[in-house]
Amino acid sequence: MGLLRIMMPPKIQLLAVLAFGVAMLFIENQIQNLEESRAKLERAIARHEVAEVEQRHSEDTGRELSPLSEKDDTVIIYNRVPKTASTSFTNIAYDLCGKNRFHVLHINTTKNNPVMSLQDQVRFVRNVTSWREMKPGFYHGHVAYLDFSKYGVKGKPMYINVVRDPIERLVSYYYFLRFGDDYRPGLRRRKQGDKKTFDECVSSGGSDCAPEKLWLQIPFFCGHHSECWNAGSRWALEQAKYNLVNEYLLVGVTEELEDFIMILEAALPRFFKGATELYKTGKKSHLRKTTEKKPPTKETIAKLQQSDIWKIENEFYEFALEQFQFVRAHAVREKDGELYVLAQSFFYEKIYPK
Repeated sequence: MGLLRIMMPPKIQLLAVLAFGVAMLFIENQIQNLEESRAKLERAIARHEVAEVEQRHSEDTGRELSPLSEKDDTVIIYNRVPKTASTSFTNIAYDLCGKNRFHVLHINTTKNNPVMSLQDQVRFVRNVTSWREMKPGFYHGHVAYLDFSKYGVKGKPMYINVVRDPIERLVSYYYFLRFGDDYRPGLRRRKQGDKKTFDECVSSGGSDCAPEKLWLQIPFFCGHHSECWNAGSRWALEQAKYNLVNEYLLVGVTEELEDFIMILEAALPRFFKGATELYKTGKKSHLRKTTEKKPPTKETIAKLQQSDIWKIENEFYEFALEQFQFVRAHAVREKDGELYVLAQSFFYEKIYPK
């Protein structure tokens, strides 16, 4: 190639470089057009699916709609944090929805942005609360917490979620961006081709493994306030803790996902009847596994743990873990190495007037 460059006149070399540059721009433009077309197609398919479902649920227009029963008016929102085994859990909902007669809807945000515009917040809240054809409904997506009481609507959904050790979650996400997973192995990932290990990234001070990348679970629970996304904010930590305790029915941990599913089945059988057995025996119980993932060294972990951001994120994780273990201790018991759900432990008496 060097010899050809020497033999070619400078003008020809310049024309060749310009032609190559134009070709690359053309290819990039075509790729962008294809991505935009795919996004439009996905939206069109989604609208078509919604229209079909609404048509199946519609009744005679002249007949007044009967009120939904309390159990059929339930809406669950799983604002899933990336790389916390959320796909494994969500697929259980998809497998159960036909049998248990509820709807599952994916909240697909542009570029997976977890923060909605104010107008989209209003639209989403109105959809969730008034879209009776989709009730009972299970919504899931990478979206930050929304306080429905702010929007002047009646009724609030039940929130659930799962959290993971902050460093383990970041390591999983780091390799996922480079090597993908066994769910869609042929899909090209954003950082594909980058062979640098997580340890090498931390050692060289890379941006993809910087402590700021740990800041994700707290803002997902904190919500749509600007301070929630200020990495290292103590206010965001306290707001996330408050929401976890007061606004979430149950928050599990990735490391104890089966226990999380078991408690959900006991608390909400309308949705999750059969979920525990499906998780234990089903082929999709561990559907998505990040490939080429290498555990970080002790030195790498120690370096990340020096960060104030890690300390705050880890404090939230430990808080969530303690709360989950408290709930579990009052919901299940272990016998012969197996967990079982406790039976109802309250009853009514002295009921007057007789």
